[in-house]
Amino acid sequence: MGNVNNDLYILHFSTLKYIQKKSRKNIGEGTMVKLTAEMKEAFGKMKVFPVATATKDGTPNVIPLGIAELVSDDTVWFVDNFMNKTLSNLRVNPRIAFYLWGPEIKGCYQVKGVADIRSSGKEYDEMKAKINIKNPALPARSLVIVKITEIFECKPGPTAGAKIF
Repeated sequence: MGNVNNDLYILHFSTLKYIQKKSRKNIGEGTMVKLTAEMKEAFGKMKVFPVATATKDGTPNVIPLGIAELVSDDTVWFVDNFMNKTLSNLRVNPRIAFYLWGPEIKGCYQVKGVADIRSSGKEYDEMKAKINIKNPALPARSLVIVKITEIFECKPGPTAGAKIF
C-alpha cells in the first residue's frame, strides 16, 4: 500500500467533460501523475468530495461517493456500494474526476483519472475486508481503481483551470 495514509475517507465528486472514448488499454497510458504532499494532505482533510463521470454520449453524472482510499501517490480506490449510473458510465467511458477543496484546505485541485472496475482479485478482496470491518452492512459490490492522469488548479483567480500536472 506504500507510505500513504491508509485510512478510509468519504468522497463526493465534481464535473467531468466527456472525452471521446479510446480503447481502455491506451487511455492514460504513460500519463500517470502523482499527488504532491500538499495534495495528499488535502485528500486527508476532505469530508465529502464531488466525483463525476459521463456516459458515452457525454451526459454528465455527479455523485456523493461512498468510501475511498488514497493507496499511493497516483492511485485512489473508490468503493461501489450503491453506484448504478456511475458504474454504467465507467464501463463505456472510464474517465473520472473529483476535486480536493474545503475550508481547511489551502488550495483547490481538480483531479482527473482513468478508472478500472474490479469485482474480484487481490485488491478487491483487500477492500472488501476493510469495509466488512468498518461496516458489514455495506455491500462493497466492486472496487473502482483510479489512476490519476491530470491535476488542475480550481481555486478562483488568474490561474483557475491551469494544468498543474
